[in-house]
Amino acid sequence: MTGDSLIKNAHGLSIEACLQAVDSSPQGLSEQESAARLDRFGENRLPQERVPSVGVVFLKQFKSPLIYVLLFAGFVTLMLREYPGTVFIFAVLLINAVIGTFQEHSANRAAAALRKMTTSLARVRRGGEICEVDASKLVPGDIVLLESGNKIPADLRLIRTVDCLIDESLLTGESLAVTKDADRVLDEEVATGDRVNMAFAGTLLTRGRAEGVVVATGLNTRLGEIARQITEKSRARSPLLIRMERFTFRISVLIAVLILLISTALYFQGATPEQIFLIAVGLAVATIPEGLPVTLTIALAIGMQRMARRHVIVRRLVAVEALGSCTLIASDKTGTLTRNELTVEQVVFPGDATPSPAGRKSLFAAAVLANEAYLREENGALHGHGDAVDVALLMKAREEGFSREDLEKTYPPFQKIPYESALKIAASMHEAPHGEPLVFVKGAVETLLEMCCYQLGGETERVPLDPAAIRRQEQSLSRQQYRVLAFAMGPIEKKDHYHISDLKELTFLGLMGMRDPLREEARPAIRACHEAGVEVVMITGDHPETARAIARDLSLVSDQDEVVSGRELEAAKAEGPAAVDRLTRDHRVFARVEPGQKLDIVDSLIRNGHFVAVTGDGVNDAPALKHAHVGVAMGCKGTDVARESAEIVLTDDNFASIVSGIEEGRTVYANIRKIVFFLISTSMTEIIMILAAILLSMPVPLYATQLLWLNFVTSIIQDVALAFDPPEGNELKRPPRNPKEPIFDRLMIGRIALVSGIMGLISFAEFYWMLNYGGFSEADARNLVLLQFVFFENVMVLNCRSETLSFFQRPLMTNSLLIYGTLAAQMLHIAAMYTPGLREALHIHPVSPHQWGLLLAVAFVIMLVIEGEKVLRRRSARPASGRRFSFTDK
Repeated sequence: MTGDSLIKNAHGLSIEACLQAVDSSPQGLSEQESAARLDRFGENRLPQERVPSVGVVFLKQFKSPLIYVLLFAGFVTLMLREYPGTVFIFAVLLINAVIGTFQEHSANRAAAALRKMTTSLARVRRGGEICEVDASKLVPGDIVLLESGNKIPADLRLIRTVDCLIDESLLTGESLAVTKDADRVLDEEVATGDRVNMAFAGTLLTRGRAEGVVVATGLNTRLGEIARQITEKSRARSPLLIRMERFTFRISVLIAVLILLISTALYFQGATPEQIFLIAVGLAVATIPEGLPVTLTIALAIGMQRMARRHVIVRRLVAVEALGSCTLIASDKTGTLTRNELTVEQVVFPGDATPSPAGRKSLFAAAVLANEAYLREENGALHGHGDAVDVALLMKAREEGFSREDLEKTYPPFQKIPYESALKIAASMHEAPHGEPLVFVKGAVETLLEMCCYQLGGETERVPLDPAAIRRQEQSLSRQQYRVLAFAMGPIEKKDHYHISDLKELTFLGLMGMRDPLREEARPAIRACHEAGVEVVMITGDHPETARAIARDLSLVSDQDEVVSGRELEAAKAEGPAAVDRLTRDHRVFARVEPGQKLDIVDSLIRNGHFVAVTGDGVNDAPALKHAHVGVAMGCKGTDVARESAEIVLTDDNFASIVSGIEEGRTVYANIRKIVFFLISTSMTEIIMILAAILLSMPVPLYATQLLWLNFVTSIIQDVALAFDPPEGNELKRPPRNPKEPIFDRLMIGRIALVSGIMGLISFAEFYWMLNYGGFSEADARNLVLLQFVFFENVMVLNCRSETLSFFQRPLMTNSLLIYGTLAAQMLHIAAMYTPGLREALHIHPVSPHQWGLLLAVAFVIMLVIEGEKVLRRRSARPASGRRFSFTDK
């Protein structure tokens, strides 16, 4: 027995060769042999991922440079007995850790959803006897018996099929069930969707009966391969996480370098160790944007809430911004761009004649009566049960006003020839209201043409058959990627049993063309993506020609563009990653691809410089959903596996909702940049002021507690308000940011240097003048400088609302919370001046109205500076936020 290798080539073996390879026979294994193989191969189940304890997950949330710095600040404030600051810092860290702990369960849920796809019991033949066993006890070599409605319990090489139709959409993405033929022997390189002699674990037998020999179980099945890929750690990381880690690392390095340099300088100036330590603490507190973790979480949570109102449910906070940062959407076709509902779109009568009402009724009678599906109303909606083709015919007939109940009253049934793939027809015999019985037939065009002598005419009921004209109509529909069925009727002699040879001299009634239609929103949504600079790639398990037709309808490709097949991808992969990258760089449609190849495509797109969002609804999409920068699953018709593998779920299965998510994601990122700019400008201002005082051997302008008050209390109120800022309106009219662009781009660095320099020098100049010329004590000078800082924050936050637009171009009341937050920050500081205990802890006291008004007037200098800088940037026609991403930058 060759064991695990059979999963790769069982379809390339004859039935006899396959049975020999697994050392089995049509009679099955003996109980002793099955037990021995169970020990050898293990149970037929997907192994449960070892789940880390809550404590381990909780501790993982503290792995970040910024968190390390905050922990240091917390312990320092504790040593200095600044208990309010200590409590606040550790509360922030605790909140972030709790939120993060609740977000790390998607891989475990995905694996659990996959495990549910295996059946609990299976009918097998062992030692020639049929019995039921726990599906987890199946082993290679077992003979499994299947009938309509069964889920396939393991990967099988089919050894007998009777009218066998299997729905493989969860693995391949194809909307149509696949007709299986055990007698076929296939090329070893044939794609999964074309392996008509195989049945795969987790798929569904929708019609017929079959027997198969187990060739793979557990992780060795196609479903197991997907499970292995899902439970692996994601290779792609959120854009925000990448940017924030770079940002916090640089901040941490800056803090360390500053403290080292200043401590060294102070040491050589003769400062005592205690003085050096206090100044170092002040610098650390000034540099750390303590409010950043809280405000980032709030900004993402607000984005999450806004997305939910637009039918986009976010399962992980960082995915809010990730969707806005994507430069490319890799979309599944079936169920995402199309409805995953086979629909009759074309009804064609012979010779394109306009039929009489009786002729039209006859056509739909054939579609309904020679049909094994049925419709049922469930929860107020109509649902079809049975073969997808039969359901589509019933739905179309109902739309045209024809029902089985009414037709069977007119034509009572008495016999049927069920559909079998070998016959390529289905027929139903009925009593006629007057005259001899009638037969209604549906099936392949070629087969029905051989049975017909007449065709439906216009005003007359029937005319001589014109086979050439009907074939031209069929070819026209086929070129449009329709699946074509033909219909016929005619008189028949009544008897007990019928054979296909009894169907002759029939009247050809017409053709119906059906396909999985595009979602109505797909075209405008893809157009909106292109306008927003986001590319769209279609990845499907369908046939290349079907994929090309759909892509052409969506304006994804032109007639000259090539569709890359799974086989071409496999050949490129054998050459190396560079060959795959060339394919993904130059093509936008991939067809007949395996689930693992979808992941290869996503990995390649990421290597090509894209931030990739993947959409899908099936198990075959799950690995790509898991390992993309952001996975987007369809919530209504998507599988549990797809939903659990994705960070984002669409509650309306509307591709257009992705565009709404992109807009909200870009708004969130813009607000995060506003928050970072506001916080870092304040921190740099404090550093400049402290450094100036050290260089001139002056007292420190602000104590550590006063810096904590600024960074934690007065600024955080306004940070949170910035997180609520609405979109500016041009989010979808500009290209995405370059994936390599850091948060600190040229615009932010330049603007921070400008405003921090001016605010820092003004604040220090005031402190210097008050001590040396104004006759103020150190306490009074610090009190006024602290108030000046609060005013600077109040004015700065208003100018942070847009990187390009003037403060006067954004109506204040579009974010009324910002106005209230600014007033609250000012009133809170004034209240602290009058609050016993708090004013002593902050070393502050009330000021005169004259001083208050003068400091407010000085603060408005910074508004003039920023407004002037924006005017100069607009006049120089430079991009407002650094060079934007172009797809030529790869």
